[in-house]
Amino acid sequence: MAARLAELIALAQEPSSARRRELLRELTDAFFMSEDAPRSPAELGLFDDVLEQLARDMETAVRAELSERMAAVAVPPPRLIRSLARDEAEAVAVPVLARSPALSETDLVEVAETRGPAHLLALTVRADLTERVTDAVVDRGDDATLKRLLENPSAPLSRRASEAAVDRALANPELHAAVVQRQSLPPDLLNEMYFVVERRLRDRILARNAELDPALLEAALRSGRARLAIQDGALPPDYARAEARVRALKASGGLGPPQLVAMVRHGERTEFLLALADAADIDFPTARRIIERKDLDALAVICKAANFDRALFLTLAVLLLDPGSAMGKAEEYGRLYAELSREAALRTLRFWRVRREGAALAA
Repeated sequence: MAARLAELIALAQEPSSARRRELLRELTDAFFMSEDAPRSPAELGLFDDVLEQLARDMETAVRAELSERMAAVAVPPPRLIRSLARDEAEAVAVPVLARSPALSETDLVEVAETRGPAHLLALTVRADLTERVTDAVVDRGDDATLKRLLENPSAPLSRRASEAAVDRALANPELHAAVVQRQSLPPDLLNEMYFVVERRLRDRILARNAELDPALLEAALRSGRARLAIQDGALPPDYARAEARVRALKASGGLGPPQLVAMVRHGERTEFLLALADAADIDFPTARRIIERKDLDALAVICKAANFDRALFLTLAVLLLDPGSAMGKAEEYGRLYAELSREAALRTLRFWRVRREGAALAA
């Protein structure tokens, strides 16, 4: 074998491109013929020198064929495999980026930081990704790449990458399922998705909440405070006056269901939101967001947590949503409310209350 290898290396100086292509295939065949036998560093280095040099001059189809063959090799020629991974042609780079076990974390980060969408997409399916690599993929990849990465259960995501994924998912429904179905997503971030996803995915979030042990729940609350404390936005101009009024009504025992309904009917929006937030023990921005979005499911959660009866929930739903359509759906809304347990509502609110805690810490 050593004699044949030396002969092939000598022939690599052939100027004919057709002959060099033939030599590349012969040398590649020679590499695989000896793959199972012990190979000295010197021998591997010779293969590396010549294969990398020959491959550099070949057309894309030839380099792609070489990449397919080298992708599964445990110990390929090191410079060659890195060259294939960095190749601008996606047909060449993708096989080794997706499958080669010989690429280091540094190799993968370099590709993620310097190459295009097809290269990034190929990285997302690897089984040996690290947070350094996935950080780079999230930073530079488009939403299709992010979706593929989220769907890879073996791909670890840092807290920063997870937050970026959720932020992008909040604006892109195509990412909703991939985010909610990712088992390793921190629970506080998972619950941020509740406000934007469809009911099927909301049910999945509620089911995940039910599985959490108290220690994990408390850790999730702590993790979310810093992020959520700065996301709520400005308070309305009449907030201080409305808060004083609601506080006085509560102290005098005059803050009950009739007052909440009257506030809605009289257009006392800030007072109503403050009273609703107090009854459900959530923060003002969360209550405001639910009402502004006319989010029936979330309204059901806070009404159930506040222990409002079905009639009050239906009254608020009719007043706060489009009255024309809400009246015709009263039976459906009532059934939805009856099926939601108070335990499930309270469990979900534990995450929403992170916003109140975060605001208190930031004050």
